[in-house]
Amino acid sequence: MSSDSKVEPAEKSEDPKTSTETKNPPPKPSPPKPAPKSEPELPAFEKSIADRIVEKFGDKTSISSIKTDRVGIKVERDKIHEVAEFARDVLKFDHADSVAGVDYPQDKEIEVVYHLSSYTEPSLSRQILELATRAQREEDPIPGQDATRLPSLRDIFYSVEFHEREVFEMLGVYFEGHPDNRRLLLPEDWADLPPLRKDFRNKGR
Repeated sequence: MSSDSKVEPAEKSEDPKTSTETKNPPPKPSPPKPAPKSEPELPAFEKSIADRIVEKFGDKTSISSIKTDRVGIKVERDKIHEVAEFARDVLKFDHADSVAGVDYPQDKEIEVVYHLSSYTEPSLSRQILELATRAQREEDPIPGQDATRLPSLRDIFYSVEFHEREVFEMLGVYFEGHPDNRRLLLPEDWADLPPLRKDFRNKGR
């Protein structure tokens, strides 16, 4: 063998451990899961009002909303008069500010909402209590002569007299016990659907 012959360096053998780590890198750690959102704390004073009503009337009532200065309660039709009396005599909500009606044709019901406040109790000076109840909705209404009826609260809150009359003529809800269920704005011979029903169509009157 001649002295100038070159000897090729031997190829380095691949470290099996290194090769495996290169081909299969370790998995990246999963990002931390976000902390579950905590429910906002309800205002204590308003919650106490709602709780007293539900404790008194049980499953005939349910809380629909509790916010600062505002409480919403849903009431079964047969208990709306008793709950309103309790709100006036025990909770001291002595005045009805307004009465609103909402048509729910998909549920075959019409909701009536009373907004109550207090003139005499200082702690309630900013509070509004909403009492909502529902009446059966007739597809072909004959206002005053069909099943779309609710007990009137006129004997509890004098101020609802004209509000209930407006709901009667605009949505067809007859208030049993109301002293004067005449129409308020529409002519007495109005023969069309109540104008605030969602299936009412203006016919050019």
